[in-house]
Amino acid sequence: MTDFSAQLVTWVNVVTNALGEFLLSPLGGLPGWLSNTIISAVTGVLLLIIFKYTSNQRAIGRVRDDIKAHMLALKLFKDSLVVTLKAQGRVFRGAFLLLFHAIVPMVVMIVPVSLLLGQMSLWYQSRPLGNGEEALVVMALNGDMESAWPEVSIKSPGGAEVTTGPVRVFSERQICWKIKAVEDGYSEIDFAVDGQEVKKELAIGEGFMRVSSKRPGWKWSEIIMYPWERPFRLDSAVKSISIDYPERLSRTSGTDWWMAYFFVVSMVFAFIFKPFLKVRI
Repeated sequence: MTDFSAQLVTWVNVVTNALGEFLLSPLGGLPGWLSNTIISAVTGVLLLIIFKYTSNQRAIGRVRDDIKAHMLALKLFKDSLVVTLKAQGRVFRGAFLLLFHAIVPMVVMIVPVSLLLGQMSLWYQSRPLGNGEEALVVMALNGDMESAWPEVSIKSPGGAEVTTGPVRVFSERQICWKIKAVEDGYSEIDFAVDGQEVKKELAIGEGFMRVSSKRPGWKWSEIIMYPWERPFRLDSAVKSISIDYPERLSRTSGTDWWMAYFFVVSMVFAFIFKPFLKVRI
């Protein structure tokens, strides 16, 4: 089952990577706050439409009307303990029913939202190396503590040069190098692992570029989080290869902050358009 899940996500990523590159690459030339705002606003409206057509709008309407009626009863009959308790119970029941009616839309939305966040992380979670900056490259190996170590070397560092390494971390089964960026653009670090060629994308430059910080292993959750590069299979000597890119500093489009900004703005635009699209939530 795990193997099938990883394979399924890998196939899906082929499509989402193509769509992500087509739709998000043009936004790379905009300021980060503006590009993230555009993506968030459009997503909020699209998710609102999905919610409308995957939820029982009539049932939600009835529940909301019932809640309003019992909220009014709380104001009108506040001196009656029996009426107050009954009204409060119906209000809590209505709130629970609203959550129940939201389950199906949430299940439907969670897949496209997860795929979108994976694509957005390529642009906002890290920034590319600047010319002259250094970064740590870590290759994690499959196997346990008793397994033999493969012969590993860097054949070509792409647009960088190796300044330190290889350094083996035996307790973690990792091999580390420090590289220095020397040439702007996308390139590939070529490794030789027991005679087999293994590649990892490297991004060097200014502004917004697609940054794949990790080539993941054969695990579906990692493949969603790091969708750009083909994952390593279970029978590979290599488990994953990661590059410690610098953080992007911004409260709207910087490391980790971009996601909070995305959810806040998408919800704001969903509520703005809710009456125009006649959606009950």
